[in-house]
Amino acid sequence: MQFASLLVTLFASTYIVFAAPAKTSHCDLSHVSLNFPTSPTGTPLATAIAPAPKFLGVGVGTQNYTCSAAGTYTSAGAYAEIFDVSCLPTKDSYASITRLAFDVWKIAPKSWTPAEVVKTLSELHSPVVLGQHYFISNVAGTALSPKWDFTSASEAGHTDAFVVGAKTGDIPAPINPAENIDWLSLSGTSGDLANQIFRLETNGGQPPSSCTPGSPEIFIRYSSLYAFYGGSF
Repeated sequence: MQFASLLVTLFASTYIVFAAPAKTSHCDLSHVSLNFPTSPTGTPLATAIAPAPKFLGVGVGTQNYTCSAAGTYTSAGAYAEIFDVSCLPTKDSYASITRLAFDVWKIAPKSWTPAEVVKTLSELHSPVVLGQHYFISNVAGTALSPKWDFTSASEAGHTDAFVVGAKTGDIPAPINPAENIDWLSLSGTSGDLANQIFRLETNGGQPPSSCTPGSPEIFIRYSSLYAFYGGSF
């Protein structure tokens, strides 16, 4: 478990710098105002945004892809564990902890899952798991829709503590978009967890530019900040 010890040491030093409080599930975010960038062509990621987020979490997981007949990768969904970062003192801290999470995740043993990374982090006084992010079939059954689900973690017992999203904005990552997946805005289509969801501060997740048709599904590690606005929680 030498890698687990390294992981704890890295995050412990970061949380000491950030002066994180004792174990908690959520801190007040009423003072938080995130920066939402525009695309290189001037398209805003979002226009109407609630005053402050309800939840802020870092997702650690994989973006999943299948190889098309044309020899290019297409999205097959994603899976991530999301841990709470609402207690960090400044919005600059969110980018730092998201980057650190990716730096550790990308060198973790191939056998490790996102849950094992977060479980190791839970040996510290922080973080607390908010929930999971994954994809489900849409109502028509013809495509996949992203879902954020807190029903088995921070909001256990609340069956409506989830949100299924529909994309409303998409801009390339401001830094290294060939490696880092796009920043997104989404609106909630079902569930009471949030009305708006944002994927920000992305690291990793982009597939190779080409593939051999018939090759197996690939799983590309990533991290990102998820901000949740509105909702009933």
